[in-house]
Amino acid sequence: MPIVALVLFAVFAVLGFGWRSWEQRRRTGSTGFRGISGRPGSIEWFAGVGFIVAEGVAVFGLILQLLGVVSPLDFLHTPWIQIAGAAIAVLGIATTVYAQLDMGDSWRIGVDKSETTTLVRSGVFGWVRNPIFTAMMTFGLGIALLAPNLVALAGFAILVITIELQVRTVEEPYLLSTHGDAYRDYLASVGRFVPGIGRLANQR
Repeated sequence: MPIVALVLFAVFAVLGFGWRSWEQRRRTGSTGFRGISGRPGSIEWFAGVGFIVAEGVAVFGLILQLLGVVSPLDFLHTPWIQIAGAAIAVLGIATTVYAQLDMGDSWRIGVDKSETTTLVRSGVFGWVRNPIFTAMMTFGLGIALLAPNLVALAGFAILVITIELQVRTVEEPYLLSTHGDAYRDYLASVGRFVPGIGRLANQR
């Protein structure tokens, strides 16, 4: 199962980052990569670095289990859980790509405070405000269930914490300052990661 997880990781990287950035460059002339926000050591900076750390820890956990250095937790090491993990990971890949396409030319990795992109509220963005991050967490959960050792599970935990930090300290403040009342209405009417959950009112 660690081999399956590593293959899925490669597919996720190729489609979710490689192909999508190539498509963005073809359509707009820019890859969409905006780098890490904030000064080194700030919460915003840790949010950006956390993505790299989370992916690295998760892959390291898969390799360690493949080499027999760590073992999966017994209560999670059953065929049906690993099958479910594979299905969840595939769903995460598919929904990541779908949500990225729904975002159109506004797709970015990171935030450049000097630019203004369209506030996308249609498609899956009409259900949740951050469908790409929801899909990434879905993928991360699937990978963790495929090889449920402590290191891989720690990678998933870091991913969830990182996404929360990125959304709350980088994405939402940027969109609020850029789009004002339109984004305030969006915050109040659409959930953050799950439909109906995480709606915020009176954001000033």
